[in-house]
Amino acid sequence: MSTRQVLQVFEQYQKSRTTFVQTVAELASRSQNIEILQNAGAMSLLRPLLLDIVPSVQQTAALALGRLANYNEDLAEAVVKADILPQLVYSLAEQNRFYKKAASFVLRAVAKHSPGLAQSVVDCGALDALVICLEEFDPGVKEAAAWALGYIARHNGELAQSVVDAGAVPLLVLCIQEPELSLKRISASALSDICKHSPELAQTVVDAGAIAHLAQMVLNPDAKLKRQVFSALSQISKHSVDLAEMVVEAEIFPAVLTCLKDQDEYVRKNVATLIREIAKHTPELSQLIVNAGGVAAVVDYVGESKGNVRLPGVMMLGYVAAHSENLAMAVIVSKVRVTQLAITLVEEPEDHIQAAAAWALGQIGRHTPEHAKAVAVANVLPRLLQCYTRADASEDLQTKSKRALKNILQKCVHLMALEPLLHDAPPNILKHVVGQFSKVLPHDPAARRLFVTSGGLKKVQQIKAEPGSALHEYINTINNCFPEEIVRYYSPGYSDQLLDRVEQFQPVA
Repeated sequence: MSTRQVLQVFEQYQKSRTTFVQTVAELASRSQNIEILQNAGAMSLLRPLLLDIVPSVQQTAALALGRLANYNEDLAEAVVKADILPQLVYSLAEQNRFYKKAASFVLRAVAKHSPGLAQSVVDCGALDALVICLEEFDPGVKEAAAWALGYIARHNGELAQSVVDAGAVPLLVLCIQEPELSLKRISASALSDICKHSPELAQTVVDAGAIAHLAQMVLNPDAKLKRQVFSALSQISKHSVDLAEMVVEAEIFPAVLTCLKDQDEYVRKNVATLIREIAKHTPELSQLIVNAGGVAAVVDYVGESKGNVRLPGVMMLGYVAAHSENLAMAVIVSKVRVTQLAITLVEEPEDHIQAAAAWALGQIGRHTPEHAKAVAVANVLPRLLQCYTRADASEDLQTKSKRALKNILQKCVHLMALEPLLHDAPPNILKHVVGQFSKVLPHDPAARRLFVTSGGLKKVQQIKAEPGSALHEYINTINNCFPEEIVRYYSPGYSDQLLDRVEQFQPVA
């Protein structure tokens, strides 16, 4: 047998291996094939090929394993049990850039499913190897490593702390300064996943100088990058006043407000979330946003958005209004602004969004009679009552609607807006409505006349109140504002008494 014939056997074997891994990788990219591949034992056949002498076979075997692990938690668990991870981690330090990308993909695919699987990736020593990959020259390797680190960090604070302890943060901050857009996106996303868990983790990212570099990218034309930048800034801002002030000091206002009109829905939502996270901390931070034109911009955003995209804008208006009378007045200044929240309360089918709108309206209306009137004239009170009394409303919606009603009613002296509630409100809300009438009527003759002609006095006489209760006292106060015969005239049964007198009356012959 000639040398050529002997070598041909090996060439044939190499071609078969190459064809096998390429075909399995291709099949694994389609979900309908995954179960068949698993049952055929693809994983146990791919594992030894990770150590193949041919680099392209190694890389493609890793890619196929990554696609299998990416599909569901059970397959990711199978990769861990097959003891594949230590092999990958060892090869990460030794192999070429193509293999490093494929191996990082497998680690990411395993880590993404659960904290337990992410911990398995950490336990096999992957973090140090991935951090070393962040220092590679090739941007594709950096991107794959940053992606895997982000997927590990996102699950909980302990895993994120492990990523920080491995020294990833300064290198991720360097990665967001690289020219490649996809690397910037993934690195910003990873920083966001680290920041979100605690003030200490967010402070670590801030100490590495991330804010200044993120702030420079808020007007980048790439929508996917802006999503991650605003997400990271939000996750930093949410934890404390100090961190929020650091974000503001990077001079992101008023520039970020233009992004509330961005074509990308997620960019708009993440900007609104960032503004909300800053506004919630202190009156001073809210005032800064108001001065930059933030309230008007967010009101427009609420009007132009629907569903969960609308939610951070609604909450931001509530947070601003909650801080002080003046800030609540800034939200009111144009009637349209309160009306926009009222429209949200009516339009949105989801209870949690209605609950946020109810809460925000309560924060606006709770300060003074002027604030309460601005909310009441937008016809909000009957809608809040409807949300509170609706049988299928969530507990959160009922609680927030009830609290908003009480907050607004306790300040509202605009009787025309209160009148409909006299007829529809349950006893625990009615008490507050009648209480407001008892405060205003003694001092306002025109209101007393209107109260009689609109049927309000008649309705009050029909209310059954426990003697000695606050409601009973309010009713007595109202009745004392009118002549006794008028009160008697509108009392239940008085018409029957008049008819009895007609029957008993003896005309003079």
